[in-house]
Amino acid sequence: MSLTQRTRRAALALTATTALTALLGAGSATAAPAHEVTLTPLGTYSTGAFDEGASEIVAHDPATQQVFVVNAQAGTVDVLDISDPTAPTKVGTLDTPGANSVAVHGGLIAVAEQAETTTDPGTVSFFDGGSLEKIRSLTVGALPDMVTFTPDGRNVLVANEGEPEGYDEGQVDPEGSVSVVSLANGVEKARVRTAGFHPFNGRAGQLEDAGVRLVGPGASVAQDLEPEYITTSTDGRTAWATLQEANAVAVIDVQSARIVDIVPLGLKDHSVPGQGLDASKDDDALDITTHPAQGMYMPDAVSSYETPDGEEFLVTANEGDAREYDGFEEEVEVQDLTLDPAAFPDAEELQLEENLGGLTVSSASPQGPNGYTELHSFGGRSVSILDRSGKMVWDSGDGLEQLIAEEHPEDFNSDHSENGSFDDRSDNKGPEPEGVTVGAIGEQRYAFVGLERDSGIAVVDVTDPQSAGIVGYATGRDFSGDPEAGTAGDLGPEGLHFITAEDSPTGRPLLVVGNEVSGTTTIWEVEAPGA
Repeated sequence: MSLTQRTRRAALALTATTALTALLGAGSATAAPAHEVTLTPLGTYSTGAFDEGASEIVAHDPATQQVFVVNAQAGTVDVLDISDPTAPTKVGTLDTPGANSVAVHGGLIAVAEQAETTTDPGTVSFFDGGSLEKIRSLTVGALPDMVTFTPDGRNVLVANEGEPEGYDEGQVDPEGSVSVVSLANGVEKARVRTAGFHPFNGRAGQLEDAGVRLVGPGASVAQDLEPEYITTSTDGRTAWATLQEANAVAVIDVQSARIVDIVPLGLKDHSVPGQGLDASKDDDALDITTHPAQGMYMPDAVSSYETPDGEEFLVTANEGDAREYDGFEEEVEVQDLTLDPAAFPDAEELQLEENLGGLTVSSASPQGPNGYTELHSFGGRSVSILDRSGKMVWDSGDGLEQLIAEEHPEDFNSDHSENGSFDDRSDNKGPEPEGVTVGAIGEQRYAFVGLERDSGIAVVDVTDPQSAGIVGYATGRDFSGDPEAGTAGDLGPEGLHFITAEDSPTGRPLLVVGNEVSGTTTIWEVEAPGA
């Protein structure tokens, strides 16, 4: 880093600290943190498309030094040459209509593609990484939303979300599922087995009592559970899929292609210090504090990793997601609800817009004859670590919002498609952690978390799961630019992929990020102790 760059960074940090003091009051501000892990942008490829999903999920092939990027706008997977990561160049495309996800292993590319009618079964298509020629397509479940290889490459797993067309009479609600594609005998002889949730259909009451959300009107358990993202164990025998809307995780036995457990994630108590949130966009202030509300973690992405001593854990990005369909729209604001006076004796003050009134919560929150007894908001606004059984061992609490407050307080909780939108997302999921990947650098393990609305990347040291902590932050966003004109930098990080030093074209660890709103793919160099 040059002296000029260091001076500019120090000036930006001082500006952020001064602004935070003004927002929180004298004596409340803390200086922008000196991060243990730093991310330096090397190069960006831009599609030139704004808010069209032109750069989403990313995958890397170390043999060819190519990055594969889902371009939902074009119905393709764009192929970028990153042999010079300072100048990523598009060198080809894969024709993949309906593409939602891409993964690469040993020169084989797998793409999950939804059907034209999204409630119909989708496909997973395989391509040769060298020639980019299509080899074969196989039918999987409805709305395949994510695809991944097991570490040994012998199996491909597909999370079939199975979203409903709607809940009105005559509308289709397919079942969610996980497809296991065996590649033991090659792609040409591959076979698909799909694990469904039918065995749990008679256990709805038991699941709900345990904390699994089942709220789709008239839906069976198998219809209501919608796998969002999937990751596998190091030995490839176990997989875990996030069931975002259900606020749960499914455990899958890969060998038998069977879902063996559904683990509820519980609720985050925002009334506890360190677990607070900024709940209002109408107070024109940065105010991370405690409130009588509970957050449903509702993770989107999940990534597994192994600690230096060989234990396996999961990291989840707790985004939150509501059911908004014909026949059932569950998003409501606290100010529009009747609150039980015994549970909320200060309801009138609580429901003011500058307090909790504008917070988006679920209409399916618990209620009794006198009104709502609990308020369940969408997303944990956090990163969590789970053990192999799905039990939570660590959560970042309000750490991500505190991080954003320190880094750029004047643009705190902004929306990803509009600059000058301070505080706009405080009443609805905040910075919105969505994507996550884990990488090993020396003996350390780091989770890289994409904050969708903030458009930043948080780095969490997860080496010791019980005492994890945020150790870095970066953003390619320019808050002075015009998003629609393409001058605001990277917006809406969707997919993240860590490249080890061994697989990197530079011999240094890299992070590739697909930014959905700006339509850009950016390559970052990772600097960390031991790198």
